[in-house]
Amino acid sequence: MRVINPATGDVLRDVAESGRPAIAAACRSARAAQPAWAATPLAARCKAIRRFRALVVERAEPLARTLALEVGKPIAQARRELAGVLPRVEFFLAEVGGVLADEVVGAADGLEERIEREPLGVVANVSAWNYPWFVAANVFLPALLTGNAVVYKPSEFATLTGLTIAELVHEAGVPADCFQTVVGGGDVGAMLVEERVDAVCFTGSHATGVKVAAAVAPRLLRLQLELGGKDPVYVCDDVDVGAAAAAVADGAFYNAGQSCCAVERIYVHDRIWDRFVAAFVDTVRGYVIGDPFDEQTYIGPLARRDAALAHLDAQVADALGRGARALTGGRRVARPGFFFAPTVLVDVDHTMAVMREETFGPLIGLAPVASDDAAVALMNDTAYGLTAAVYANERRRAERLLAGVNAGSAYWNCCDRVSPRLPWTGRGDSGLGVTLSRDGIAAFVRPKAWHLRGA
Repeated sequence: MRVINPATGDVLRDVAESGRPAIAAACRSARAAQPAWAATPLAARCKAIRRFRALVVERAEPLARTLALEVGKPIAQARRELAGVLPRVEFFLAEVGGVLADEVVGAADGLEERIEREPLGVVANVSAWNYPWFVAANVFLPALLTGNAVVYKPSEFATLTGLTIAELVHEAGVPADCFQTVVGGGDVGAMLVEERVDAVCFTGSHATGVKVAAAVAPRLLRLQLELGGKDPVYVCDDVDVGAAAAAVADGAFYNAGQSCCAVERIYVHDRIWDRFVAAFVDTVRGYVIGDPFDEQTYIGPLARRDAALAHLDAQVADALGRGARALTGGRRVARPGFFFAPTVLVDVDHTMAVMREETFGPLIGLAPVASDDAAVALMNDTAYGLTAAVYANERRRAERLLAGVNAGSAYWNCCDRVSPRLPWTGRGDSGLGVTLSRDGIAAFVRPKAWHLRGA
C-alpha cells in the first residue's frame, strides 16, 4: 500500500497491508491478553494512559507534521488536533473510576443487590482519516481504561499517524498484545469485522456503516457507528451579520470541510440575506489555499484524492445544471496535489445533491428562508441527524428552534464543536451508539447483576 502526500501526489512510503492470517493472529493475541489487562488495577491502567498523554505533549510537533504530511491538514490545524486530544485524555481519566464503581442498589432482609461493570472483551476499532487522533482516541482510550483489548485499524489515508499512535500506546505501558494494529484499506477493515471480537466501532460513511452493521448483525455484537452528516445552520435576522458569517464560514471550511460535523448547508433569514451572503463570500475569499506546512494556509488538499475531487465535481455540476450559481470556486485548483477551491453556491434547493447528500469538502450551499418555521422544516428535511446550529441574538428563540430539530448535538451561536463532557451521537443515517461523555465510557462495559443473600 502506498502512502501518498495529498499536497504533491508524491509517494511518502510503501507499507505492507495486513493479510487475513495477520488479522486473525492479532485478534487471537488480543483475546488471550485481555483478561490479564482487565485484572490489572485501574490505577495502573490510568498510569499508562497518563504516560501516553505525556508522550503526545512531548512529541507534539513531529506528530503534527506527520499528520500534515499524509492527510494534508494545515499545520496549524494539525497542532490544534493534537492539543485537543489532551482534554479528552484528562476527561476519561477523571471519570472512568466513577463509571466502573460497583453500585449497591438494594439491601434489605439479608439480600444485597449490586451492579458491577465488566469490560466487553476485544474491541475492533476501524477508524477514520479526517481527525485520526480524535476519532481513534474516542474509542481506544475508554476501551483500554475499562479493561478491554483493542484491535485498531487506522484509515489507509492516515496510516503513518495510526502506526505512530500504536507506538506511543505501547511505549506508555499498554501491553503490545492488548493494543494490536492492522493496516490497509476497506478490505482489511472488512476482514477485521469478520473476526471473533466482542464489539465493533466504525467511523466513516453511511454506506460502509450499513455494510458493517449487516456483517455483525448475526453475532449480536456491541456496535458503534459514527457516520456522516448533512449538518444545517440557520442564521436568524437579529444577529451581528459579520460575526455570524465569519463563524459559519469557519464551520463550513475548517479542515477543508472534511468533518462529519462540518456545516454542510446554510439557511439565512431573508431580511439579512444580501448582507450575510456578501460577508460570507468576503470571508471565504480571504482563505489562503496552499502548502499545509505554510503557517498561513487555511485550506489544504483533500485527503481522499481523486474520489473526493470527483465527488465535489459531481455536486457542483448537478447544482449548476439545476440553476444554482457559484459565487466563489466551483472547480479544482490548478496546482500539484488534490486541491479544490472553496466554493459557495446560491440559488440552491433540496432537489440538488449539494443540499441532500454529504459533501465532505470545501463546498457549501446557502438558501434564504422567510420564517423560523420554514428554516426548521428545511433543517429536518434530511436522512441525517448529527448536529444543527442556530445563530440568534435571543437564547430562548434559538432553544425553541433547536428543540424542534432532529439532531444529536444542538449549537447556539457556535458550530462544528465537540466536547469530551458531552455525548457524541447521531440519529438516522448519522449512526448508532455514543462516544465521549460518561455514556461514551460506559459503552465499553456491560453490567452484571448480583443477588447476594447471606447464609
